[in-house]
Order: sequence, then C-alpha cells, then structure tokens
Amino acid sequence: MKKSLALLFSLLTFGLFAQIEDPVDWSFEVRNAKDGEADLVFIADIEPGWHLYSQDIPEDGPIPTSFIFTEGQKGLEFIGRVTEGEPHEEYDPNFEMTLKYYEEHAEFVQHIKVTDGTLKKVTGELEFMVCNDVMCLPPEYVDFAFDLPEIEPAKMDAGSPSGGKDKMINQSVWTIFLEGMGWGFAALLMPCIFPMIPLTVSFFTKQSKTKSEGIRKAIIYALSINVIYVALGMLITIVFGSDALNAMATNPWFNLFFFALFIVFAISFFGAFEITLPSKWVNKADEASNKGGLIGIFFMAFTLSLVSFSCTGPLIGTLLVRAASQGEYFGPTMGMLGFSLALSLPFMLFAAFPGWLQSLPKSGGWLNTVKVTLGFLELAFALKFLSTADLVWQAHWLERELFLAIWVAIAFLTALYLLGVFRMPHDSPVDRISVSRMLFGLVFVILGFYLLPGIWGAPVKLVAGFPPPEFYAESPGGFGGGGHTAGFTAGAETETGHKTGEHCPLGLPCFNDFEEGLAYAKEVNKPIMLDFTGWGCVNCRKMEENVWSDPRVKQRLAEDVVLISLYVDEQTKLPESEQRVSEDTGKKIKTIGNKWSEFQAVNFKANSQPYYVILGHENLEPLHESAAYDPDIEKFIDWMDRGVGLFEK
Repeated sequence: MKKSLALLFSLLTFGLFAQIEDPVDWSFEVRNAKDGEADLVFIADIEPGWHLYSQDIPEDGPIPTSFIFTEGQKGLEFIGRVTEGEPHEEYDPNFEMTLKYYEEHAEFVQHIKVTDGTLKKVTGELEFMVCNDVMCLPPEYVDFAFDLPEIEPAKMDAGSPSGGKDKMINQSVWTIFLEGMGWGFAALLMPCIFPMIPLTVSFFTKQSKTKSEGIRKAIIYALSINVIYVALGMLITIVFGSDALNAMATNPWFNLFFFALFIVFAISFFGAFEITLPSKWVNKADEASNKGGLIGIFFMAFTLSLVSFSCTGPLIGTLLVRAASQGEYFGPTMGMLGFSLALSLPFMLFAAFPGWLQSLPKSGGWLNTVKVTLGFLELAFALKFLSTADLVWQAHWLERELFLAIWVAIAFLTALYLLGVFRMPHDSPVDRISVSRMLFGLVFVILGFYLLPGIWGAPVKLVAGFPPPEFYAESPGGFGGGGHTAGFTAGAETETGHKTGEHCPLGLPCFNDFEEGLAYAKEVNKPIMLDFTGWGCVNCRKMEENVWSDPRVKQRLAEDVVLISLYVDEQTKLPESEQRVSEDTGKKIKTIGNKWSEFQAVNFKANSQPYYVILGHENLEPLHESAAYDPDIEKFIDWMDRGVGLFEK
C-alpha cells in the first residue's frame, strides 16, 4: 500500500520565488547501550516554519516518516516498532484532515537487542517529507548508519521477555480504543446481548442480601468481561507480533482475506447463518458458573461471551481486523478494552441504579433490525480492504466509479430496508415503522443521493479516504475528462511515433516525459510549457480546476504550447540501470518522481509545485519568468501569451 499512499500526498505551494529548500538536518545517536540492548535515536533538526510528519498519518495524507533497516544484519533483533515523541496534532484545511507533525526538533527511537558481539554497525534508509504553510517538498530518502559501541550480547534465555523498554502508546491507539467502544455499544443492541442486561442485573440483586453486595457482584461480573476481551486482544498481539500487524496494513493478500472475512460477517448479520462456538465450550463454562464466589461470577461472564458470540463475533472480528490492519502493536488490546468497557458498563450502572431498568425499551424485532443494518455497514467496510489490495497491485479492479456505485447501492438498500420495503429472514412482520427507524432510513437516503454524483466526478469529501483517489478512475477528473483532445489520445503515440502522456489534466494533450515532449515540440514548432505537478498536489488541482478549465486557457494549452506534465511524486520505480545517487543534490534517484524532482531542482532551482515554465527548443533557459499558484485567470493568460510571443520572435 506504500506505493499507492505515496501517490496521494499533497504538495502545497504558494511559492513565487524559485529556490532550493533543505529544511531538515538528520543526525543519529546510540543511547542506553547496556545489557545487550540499545536505543537507536534518529534526530531531526527542523528549520522554523516547517513541519516534519509523524509515522502515523491517515491514508490520504502526506507521506509519513518511515524507517527501513537493511535486511540480513546478523545478531540484531528489533524490539517493537520505531517510537516517537508527542507530536503536534491539528486539522489541516489543505489536506482536509487532522495531521500529526513536529516543529523544530523531533526524535524517533528504535530499541534493539544485540545477540552477536561482531555486529558493529546498523544501517538502513529513512523516508520523509516536510511542509510549511505555503508548500510541501517531495519525499526524500536519507541513508543512516549507527556505529555500535562495545555491547555485551544479550543472553538468549528461553523465558526472557522480547522487550525491556516501555513502548510509547501512539495516539492512534486511542482512536482504536474509541472505535472499540463504538462497536461495544453496538453490541449492546444485538439480540444476543440486550435481553441479558435486565436478567443478569436482576439475578445479582435478588441473590444478594444487600444492595451493596449486588453492586459488588455486578462490578466483578463487568470486570470479568473486561478481562476476557482484553486477554483476547493481548493474545492476538502476542501471537502475531508487531511486525506481522504492520504487514497486515500493507500486504494485499491480508487485505483480500479481510475483505472475504467482512463479507462473511455481513452475510451472517443478514441471517443466512450464525457464527457460533462449539456447544461443549458453552456447557463447560455454564457448569463452572454454578460454583459460586468469584470463580462462578467470572464463568458467568465467560458464558455470556460464548453464548453471545453469534452476535458479537462479527463485531469483534471487525474491530480486531481494523486494529491489526493499522499496524499498531497495542491496537487489538486497546480495541478490546474499549469494546469490553462499553459492553460491561450497563451491568454496573443498572446494578447500582436498578430503577433505570424500567426505562429500557422492550426487546423485540427492532433488535434484528439493528443487526441487519450493521450487516450493510460491514458490507461497505469490506470494500475498503478490496480497494487497498487493488491499489497496491494497481490492478484496476475497483476504480473510483465502481466503488462509489456499490456504496450508493448499499446506502439505498439500507434505506429501503429501514423504511420497510423488504424484510430479511429473521425479521418480524411490521405494520408500521417507528419514527427513529424512519429517520435512520432518511439518513441513508440522503447519503445515497450525496454519493451518487461522485460516480461522475464529484469530490464527495464526506467520505474522503474511503473510496479510491480521484485519479484512480475510469475517467480521471470526472465524466468527460478522459484524455481525448483534437485527435490526441492519452497513452497512445503521435503520428510521428512519440508516446503521449497517460496522465493529462482535464483531458488536455500532454506528455509525461520531457524528451518525448521536446521532440514533438520541435516537430510542430511550438513552445514547451513545463508543468511540474504531483498526484496529490492540492494547489495543482486548484489551478487545473479553477484556471485551466477556463475555455480561453484550455484552448491556449491545447493549441499554442506543448504541455509536458512531470509528476514529481510518481512512485513508479526506474529501471535498475537508471537508479543512482544524484551528483548535484546527493539524493537517491529511485523513482520517476525522484527523476523529475531532481530535474526541476537542478535546472530551475526550485522544488515546489505547481511550477510552470515556458521554454524554447535549444536549451532549458526559460523564455520569461516562471509561474506558480495564482487563481487569477487573466494573469495566467497574460503569462502564457507573453511566453508564446517571445518564442515566435
């Protein structure tokens, strides 16, 4: 998924002055080297006004900071993932999401264990990107090397713990915790759980000599639920480990498995079958619950967990998959903690305030309605995992239009179900629907109509981050923007054999390779307009949608110049023979984006986007000043006309 994520980061720029920016200095230290363990510390000193992004960035955001250690370093064991300090966190209107970043100084720490005294150096590569208030720079790769001091190798005791250092809990883990609580509250409304609340609370209050004893037993019961589910989360973490959890976030096969799993969960909620545990487990737990005392109460909670699995199983599975796929070491544990707290809270509260039981709605067919509605949501979530696998492979199975079309269908089907147009297998006959059911149905109707224009290119920002990005579509840029202008076909060849660009804004004729575009410009005797852009460059899209879409500008771009759009964040790997270290910038040139980023920096002393230059055919000297982001249409027309006029002279 890393490749697809890199295509989505935003390169913001309002810069009007061409200059090379290098706002981050990296240094590397080894700390706390003793007893066979050490901390590898990555230190970033950041110039004022610039932001270095955290490792934890939403999927559609900028490139996160990441660390790749050289494989095959013998005698080296990594303990946990790379941890980091407390980042700033705030909403970024340009990316339309909350982002975590560092200012002025940042430290990242990888805890290691050394098992071979011959290990003297730890090497690898880190990737990062930085932004300020007006621009973002393309991602950079930096080699790192830690010279290890004399460290006595750790003894490999079979029972020794895998890590002796407390790991910092990333804030995203708390997001998983809150999500777990959400699923826990949803579980309370399931047919297998909701009727058990008054029965269980009444049992404790009636079997206790005093009110305080009943409350105490209910609290023990609730804490037992917490222990059971948290233990499940810890088991997932121990069995898979942090490395496997991180792999789940990027491995397409894991994502395909999760997709299939969510489909099974959804079908189960629809009533086709029930996911149950072996009856022997339930019977043994029920027998143990009759022993009385703390053990009996614990097994009462365990029996509830087993009996209710047909309802809670898909919700627990959804939560664990979501937590694991985010690659967080503590994710499954924190998710289960949130789930169990929400599930156990009513038992404690109603035991303390038994009068509240009278206010609970009566059990009935509405419980199955909740279950089926959750099934539709499971179906919608399943598509996200299929989309992730598709983006990693660039297979184009599930492009944006199809994804949104399926979501529209799910939204309308959910609305029709809630409005009573059809019933599912376990639904009771309904003569009339409640006000709340009608309102929820209305919500899904509105959602369906909101998503519908997205099939033809509307941004549908309300669900940003779930559908594939706008460029990953059958008609990039929306219906009618498919790359045909004046006989110029995207990705084809001109009459003289020059390959045209596959990624051309607004369907304009363009090239994505400088040499191809230059050769064509010489043949047709037109000036070149270089467009340094990026897949996720917000201001690039604003220029294209607000300025280039003007008929006068679009005509000039199509007829008066040869447009060459160079994507500086294109992550397609260069052939091995073309990968190198730049003699001019000292940076690694591994991708097509790296190539065009270096081309811009070396020849035009700039590395911000959008950046526009009009050239002749003889050299790379601009015919007049460059242009950048400016929504003034008249100004852009004047800039183009002056450049074309100078070329004709």
